[in-house]
Amino acid sequence: MKKSHPMRRIVLASAATVSGIVLLLSLKPDSDPAGAAASAVPPQSSVQGGAQAAGTGSFTGDVQQTQYGPVQVRLTVAGGKITVAEAVQQPKGGQSDQINGNAVPKLNQAVVAAQSAQIDAVSGATFTSEGYKKSLQSAIDKMKASAGSAQGSGAGAAAQVSGTFTGDAEETQYGVVQVRITVQNNKITKSEAVQAPKGGRSDQITADAVPKLGQAVVAAQSPNVDMVSGATYTSTGYKKSLQSAIDKANASASQQGSGSQGSDSSQGSGSSQGSGSASGSGSQGAGSAQASGTFTGSVVQTQYGPVQVRVTVAGGKITKAEAVQQPKGGMSDQINGEAVPKLNQAAVASGDGDIDAVSGATYTSGGYKKSLQSALDQAGG
Repeated sequence: MKKSHPMRRIVLASAATVSGIVLLLSLKPDSDPAGAAASAVPPQSSVQGGAQAAGTGSFTGDVQQTQYGPVQVRLTVAGGKITVAEAVQQPKGGQSDQINGNAVPKLNQAVVAAQSAQIDAVSGATFTSEGYKKSLQSAIDKMKASAGSAQGSGAGAAAQVSGTFTGDAEETQYGVVQVRITVQNNKITKSEAVQAPKGGRSDQITADAVPKLGQAVVAAQSPNVDMVSGATYTSTGYKKSLQSAIDKANASASQQGSGSQGSDSSQGSGSSQGSGSASGSGSQGAGSAQASGTFTGSVVQTQYGPVQVRVTVAGGKITKAEAVQQPKGGMSDQINGEAVPKLNQAAVASGDGDIDAVSGATYTSGGYKKSLQSALDQAGG
């Protein structure tokens, strides 16, 4: 048996030690716990509870009218990846319930799988599929615009968000819920329901539940609040609308922080909530930012049907106002055919939401003004 040389044993032992170190390093996680914790901290420019990074958050597409009713899609995105797609509005009643009960889940699954709007229509649900894809595309445009604005803002930007932001109207089993938040220096100072279920027992339930939800939001600074016992449907609708209001506040933060005149991705959206850009002088003391873009207000339910307004803004000035939804059928066609153009002209002339109702079209005028104001809230006006 050969005698092992002492120097050879030392070399072999050293080689084994180095190999062990390399193996340990190769098993080390991509980031240490401190780094992971730091990445979970929301940036200063975000309202708490909303999107915490570029390509993260909820993005609601524009309402698309189809032959059988409106379609609207909302995406939940994490790290630039679509994790959930859902239809927050879809045609209802008669055969539509059965058709869309089958089609919409398939469309939702297809979006998450494809990670784009390039999905196939569902057989037998052509109109719903087309409306879904259009609304989906506008939601994706908003996601890209948000990501582009956040990337362009730079690591040192810390935009202070202040203003009023109105969430999307959410349909519940007992009526519509819509939330408006007031934000001061990135802090939610007030949360209120501008629409809530009414009539019968709903009046009592809403009167008890809504103030509690509002107080909980201000305390938590987040949509992660508990349901109010006995008001499950109202609570759920409230939290969904609240999240969309926070999304709009965070979109405003991204625009302020970017200091640029919008991202390329917002150009293709046609008309999207929060797709406008803010162009500033680059110095904080030079006055307020000039909003430019297209902003779609929340859907407002009236006694005769929904009203929704879209405004086009250039340099902080309303250049166009239009109703993308309005009551239809019977006398409504004649009344709104006359009233809506007058309201559109009044909005452009006044430059704000303080316009007179059109005689004989009280309900449409009231809904128009509320939706117009929510569009202006998004524009920062």
